[in-house]
Amino acid sequence: MGIAQKLTEFGNKIRRTKMDSFGKRLAELRKEHNLTQNDVAEKLNVSPQAVSKWENDLTSPDIETLIKLAEMFDISVDELVGKKSAPAQYLQEGQRKNINKMMMKIIVDSSDGDKVRLNLPMAAVKIFVKSGSMAFGNKAMEDIDFNQIIDLAEQGMVGELVTVDSADGDHVHIVVE
Repeated sequence: MGIAQKLTEFGNKIRRTKMDSFGKRLAELRKEHNLTQNDVAEKLNVSPQAVSKWENDLTSPDIETLIKLAEMFDISVDELVGKKSAPAQYLQEGQRKNINKMMMKIIVDSSDGDKVRLNLPMAAVKIFVKSGSMAFGNKAMEDIDFNQIIDLAEQGMVGELVTVDSADGDHVHIVVE
């Protein structure tokens, strides 16, 4: 089995969450935050019927309201509307970008409620790793080998390369694109 096939199989093993509708995501977020439809409506200055229609996928909120909803639930608009990171995939030599023009996204949701979103140019990641400065003080990230991630990206792996769900409840996702 060649490196390309092994890398593709590795990418296929990455855990993916089920894609739900916007309404289902909104209802789930609302319930996680112990809010009623009336509570959400009041905070957004809309009717409870509007919130109900969104949750039942009958209508959608406007852009300004999406931003307010994302802020209310402390997530990005991308997460709110269900945009998922691309699964890991292997790109052939002719399809690859120059690694120094790529980005690494690091997403950390700690069990303490902290949320960290970093978008770093891969050129900077390489410098940080070389200097030993890629330390985050998060247990779930202690064993992540950023040199291996750089090597994978240089060999053509892109997408969500690392997913860690620690026993402490921390969630880490590392995406290279």
